Amino acid sequence: MATCVSGDARDEESYAAALRGDRADALITDPPYCLLTRRRKTGEPRDAHAGRKIDHGPVLRFDSVREYRAFTRAWLPLAVSQLRRGAPLIVWTNFLGKEPITTVVSSLGYGVVGEFVWAKKTTEHAGNEQLLRVYETALVVSREPLPPLGDADPARCWCVAAGYDDDGEAARWGSHPNHKPFSVLDPLLRAWSRPGQLVLDPFAGSGSIPAAALRLGRRAACIEIEPEWTARANDRLSPMAR
Repeated sequence: MATCVSGDARDEESYAAALRGDRADALITDPPYCLLTRRRKTGEPRDAHAGRKIDHGPVLRFDSVREYRAFTRAWLPLAVSQLRRGAPLIVWTNFLGKEPITTVVSSLGYGVVGEFVWAKKTTEHAGNEQLLRVYETALVVSREPLPPLGDADPARCWCVAAGYDDDGEAARWGSHPNHKPFSVLDPLLRAWSRPGQLVLDPFAGSGSIPAAALRLGRRAACIEIEPEWTARANDRLSPMAR
């Protein structure tokens, strides 16, 4: 059974509680993206209406890319220190977040060896055409160049087309805005981890990544900063929910 720890990915004690003395075989995580607060010339947020407080829910926004760089420097080296030697890093991000993440992993002796692309399906309309748009990418990071695949190794998948909630899991577990469907996570987990290995996710949200890991016979250690989402993730990860 996997348990989601309520804690901060920038706090070493959170990792100690989640890993319980173990080290992870892969870091596969979906941290806050580099989404910037849009402000008016007066300094107030642009999307405020009638003086009401803006509520982005679990979506974290940053005042600048510099602030996001500091955030990345605070959590990523700490997460990497919890890994076994040679463990891969898979980090979901957006366009503005690529450079800060790449800079931090480079300082740790890692390099980006590829990008996994989620082409998100749009809502179906009349006719037979369905549009795809590049929705999100995951940076695949390693200390070494990718080794050649053996005969028994699964093929490395670098792109998948899927809707936000094709399997209905997002709606079932709270519709977290950063939900990733199993059809997107399955090829990542199969390519970069093996059954029985421990997958670390310091930004669990509703538990999409650890739930997918358990579904594929991996173990999972995860952290979530929001108590409400920690509780939902734990409900999702309980044996009765699978």
